[in-house]
Amino acid sequence: MKASGIEYKVDGKTFTGYLADGSNGRQVPGVVVAHEGGGMTEHPKERARMLADLGYVAFAMDTFGERPASMDQAMGFVRGLTADLPTLRKRALTALDIVKAQPNVDAKRTAAIGFCFGGTTVLELARSGANVGCVVGFHSGLATTAPQDAKNIKAKVLVCLGVNDPIISAEQREAFAKEMEAGKVDWRMELHGRVGHSFTNREIDALKIPGFAYDETADKRSWRTMRDLFDEVLGPI
Repeated sequence: MKASGIEYKVDGKTFTGYLADGSNGRQVPGVVVAHEGGGMTEHPKERARMLADLGYVAFAMDTFGERPASMDQAMGFVRGLTADLPTLRKRALTALDIVKAQPNVDAKRTAAIGFCFGGTTVLELARSGANVGCVVGFHSGLATTAPQDAKNIKAKVLVCLGVNDPIISAEQREAFAKEMEAGKVDWRMELHGRVGHSFTNREIDALKIPGFAYDETADKRSWRTMRDLFDEVLGPI
């Protein structure tokens, strides 16, 4: 596996992503990885490496262009991009273009995965009508100001959520289901009992946020579900 930072620009702003290439010189699928609301931490880089270990080329996108200095600043970034979907979608589309442009990526076989706000990011990528085979959101934000854009979705959609997530309520899950059905999307929702938010992130427990906790079982189960979807959509490595 080869890993390196990639600096790129969107609308004049500089971003630094992280590329993990497990292709070993072959033509393989490419995967965008979108980080949580806390920004570009070790978590998305680890996930990119995990995908590279499976043989994919993975690009962890930098959604903010800077590391938030505080939780308040991070939430400000999230609120700003949630209210400005064209900018959020453009940043995600740019990341998809970067992974497609890698010499060992089969540009016709791509996916995007995201965690927390990163799940929101890849869902908006799908709502933009992007040519991406599938998107997967882990403890993903589901709400959007443009639910009518579900009709544009070409990708297969998977979201993996904890039933006890204090951010993603049952009402939001129901609204998302209605949105996907109205858009005639090929979609699936996997619910994990007794699980809260950020269940894939081993770093989260140190923050001691109520309802946020790493859950090894849910992490491994949801990752296996993602791999099954990849096998279905992207084919063999």
